[in-house]
Amino acid sequence: MAWFGMFRRKTGMNPFSIRPHLIFATVFSLLPAFAFAGFTGPVVSVLDGDTIEVLHNTQPERVRLSGIDCPEKGQAYGNRAKQAASALVFGRDVILQTHGQDKYGRTLADVILRDGTNVNHELVKDGWCWWYRKYAPGDTVLEGAREGRRDDKKGLWADPAPIPPWVYRKTSQGGVLER
Repeated sequence: MAWFGMFRRKTGMNPFSIRPHLIFATVFSLLPAFAFAGFTGPVVSVLDGDTIEVLHNTQPERVRLSGIDCPEKGQAYGNRAKQAASALVFGRDVILQTHGQDKYGRTLADVILRDGTNVNHELVKDGWCWWYRKYAPGDTVLEGAREGRRDDKKGLWADPAPIPPWVYRKTSQGGVLER
């Protein structure tokens, strides 16, 4: 314990008050990003372009891909968005980086493939869904991916006047169409 007295005399600080902070910082800086995932499991169902079911503790858990909004069933490109999501994730193990739950009780998450591909970003990049600015206002990756596809006229952007799903939902509930 001689070092304790020497440290205190030289610095005027208690070495034990610093230690927990250093340990915490060191441990968390060494962990890879996927270590903070909500859970990992196989995708057992794709309900639409932005909603999947992942097996979690032997039960399917409904997951809403965060920060994106794909066309609805019955809307132009709705089936294509579902097919694109299915091709990326169905039957594959995914890592979920969870962000809580939405108002319907679905788990909100970024869905990551084992190779590191972010499915949320990929669906926007491929032109199958919108960046949902309302729920991911600062996501510059999603914004950039959307702009690239819009300019290339890929996926739903081939439509000269695509209708965002949040507008489509509002009009299908008796609202007035606004673009």
